[in-house]
Amino acid sequence: MEDGGGVCVTPGLPSPPLLLPGDPRRTLTHFSQDNVSHYDIFLLDDSEEQLYVGARDWLLALTVGTPGSIRAKASIRWGPTDEKTSECAFKKKSQETECFNFIRVLVALNQTHLYACGTYAFSPACTYIHLESFTLASGRGQSFLDGKGQCPFDPQHTYTALLVDGELYAGTMNNFQGNEPIISRSLGTRTLLKTDAFLRWLSADAAFVASFSLPGDDKVYFFFEETADEFDFFERLLVPRVARVCKSDVGGDKVLQKKWTTFLKAQLECSEPGHFPFNVIHHAFALPRHNGSADFYAVFTSQWQEGSAGSAAVCAYRQKDLEEVFEGKYKELNKESSRWTVYSGPDMSPRPGSCSMTASMDKALSFMKDHFLMDGKVSPLRGQPLLVKSDVTYTRITVHETRGVRGTLYRVMFLATDKGLLHKAVELPGGAHIVESIQLFAAPEPVKNLLLAPGKGILYVGYSRGVLQVPLANCSLHRSCAECVLARDPYCAWHSPGGACLPAHLATENKSAWLQDVERGRPDTVCHRGRSAAMPRSWGAPEDPAVQGLSPPLNTVVQLPCPRRSALATYSWQQPGSAQGHTVLQPDHTLVVVMQQGMEGTYTCQATDTWPVARYQLRDSGGAQLGREGPPPRSYWSQFVTVTVLLAVTLAGAACLALMAYRDQLRARSKVRGCSTPHSPPARQREKVPLNGGTGEPPAPGAATEEEEEDEGSQACCLQLGGDVDVDNNRLHVPAGDTA
Repeated sequence: MEDGGGVCVTPGLPSPPLLLPGDPRRTLTHFSQDNVSHYDIFLLDDSEEQLYVGARDWLLALTVGTPGSIRAKASIRWGPTDEKTSECAFKKKSQETECFNFIRVLVALNQTHLYACGTYAFSPACTYIHLESFTLASGRGQSFLDGKGQCPFDPQHTYTALLVDGELYAGTMNNFQGNEPIISRSLGTRTLLKTDAFLRWLSADAAFVASFSLPGDDKVYFFFEETADEFDFFERLLVPRVARVCKSDVGGDKVLQKKWTTFLKAQLECSEPGHFPFNVIHHAFALPRHNGSADFYAVFTSQWQEGSAGSAAVCAYRQKDLEEVFEGKYKELNKESSRWTVYSGPDMSPRPGSCSMTASMDKALSFMKDHFLMDGKVSPLRGQPLLVKSDVTYTRITVHETRGVRGTLYRVMFLATDKGLLHKAVELPGGAHIVESIQLFAAPEPVKNLLLAPGKGILYVGYSRGVLQVPLANCSLHRSCAECVLARDPYCAWHSPGGACLPAHLATENKSAWLQDVERGRPDTVCHRGRSAAMPRSWGAPEDPAVQGLSPPLNTVVQLPCPRRSALATYSWQQPGSAQGHTVLQPDHTLVVVMQQGMEGTYTCQATDTWPVARYQLRDSGGAQLGREGPPPRSYWSQFVTVTVLLAVTLAGAACLALMAYRDQLRARSKVRGCSTPHSPPARQREKVPLNGGTGEPPAPGAATEEEEEDEGSQACCLQLGGDVDVDNNRLHVPAGDTA
């Protein structure tokens, strides 16, 4: 088992099952409507009976009171006018993908009305929705409210919005170009407040992912990422941030008019020792605690990891740790050196940035203009990630607390990926254990939204083509006591009298009959304690796969598939010693065996090293496959030998032709301008050349023979052309003025 962060894996235990679309063991209720796409925004009423959905050009009201059922109750088409669509196209935006009204804000304003905002063909607009009739309260044909500062222009930009006491707090882009991020407060009766773009409280590329406000707390938190200005040794270093503003903030009288006077931001840390930090935040979730505070969970990747080599991490932060950083030291920009340093000046009272600031504190407000960045960093719980998973990108997270059969409180994380997988992981002292992996869609695509309905035990999933309703657990998936205990799912427990894995919340009486071990997952002790003589198999390990007997003829190619039951498992084969080196493993873990003498034996495919998922018995008997009727498999050995011989002859002929062509090329190269390849001088001539490179004794006049003169001329010719030989491509470069 890994200590600390990472996925908790116990050797010898089965990996979480991978449930594919249509698997009867995991019922997924689907809803979609013709001509509607991009089911991005969810709003669930307090009774969990109505689910409101914001999509592209549509607002939907769905009835979801009964688990396993989603029915359309009403819908509103709210698309941009033809004029706005034309303006959008004139601004060089796509009429096929961008010039629509993508709903981005959907909040409950009061008991009678909702408030919604959309991109409206790159002209953000907002409107009120009358709940009783589910119609636009502004009326048909009337102009809508300006949504600038509440909703992004571009549907690709990230955003966040929440309604607190009738006021809308939003983090989004404030202009068409997408380089002016803003945190604003609008609606209500108070003055509109926003961040100061001139003072660069936010970097131009800030991307917001979530915002939270807790009951009884005077603060609103925004989670986002941006390029860090304080690290000048990197060209573009992304950092995850948390920002804080106070609900009581009303702006300044003379300084920071209509601007936040309590805006502060700090860096979030999420890293493993010896690895690149996880500095790209994708989503966050706030889990309220019983003492009035909260724990914040966030999912990250790293900007230095791309593609399949990347990893995702989950880090959690206490609200108390956030507040300690916001109460710590400030950073300030040294205007002479253009470097960020720690502020070391005198303290002020009341503290700048605190919720006790008033609009008339001009000195403290002037200080806040340049001291909005905190020096400290927010460290995660336990100082490291709760979970690290390779080859995945988590796009959304939601967390639910549930009690086991002994009353222990467990936290279960639901993590959605950019490929359409849903991971369920339970948080344990040693890390996080992934209980289940569900492939939500037939074709991979990102999950856009997750919304928990704890009262119904339901998770809602939004994606491009619809809404999915996923039960938080399906205990009947585990068919034995060992499987039920090994899963370590706090929602499930083995009921000994009934011999079935059932929801743990049913364990209201006689809890000794309910078997569960979330912390250790030890069925050898837990299931033995609840063993029933009437059900001898119900307490033991999951049934081994049936042995498939095969009797192929010699020289036959046999493929042994390995079922992929988990996206999180590693697969390996156990095979007879004589077969080592004579088999081929394909990418899908299928083992290819060419049947020869000595290949007989048992071949076992195992998940996570020790849990068998398929077992085959090969026998050299020349018969048909055991348990089946029909002719024996056909042998292709003679055809294989023929093709191999023909291929060898063809390759040999091609090699000869290539050598001949290369020899002719060498001959032609040696006769450039009549210059033949010089031969090595005789041994006696080589002996006359001194080792020190001197000229030696000159020959007597007229001593040179005719052949020697011709040879010397040939060598001089070759030396003259030697400087024009390209050593890279072996070509001779002749000056333009030369002739042959």
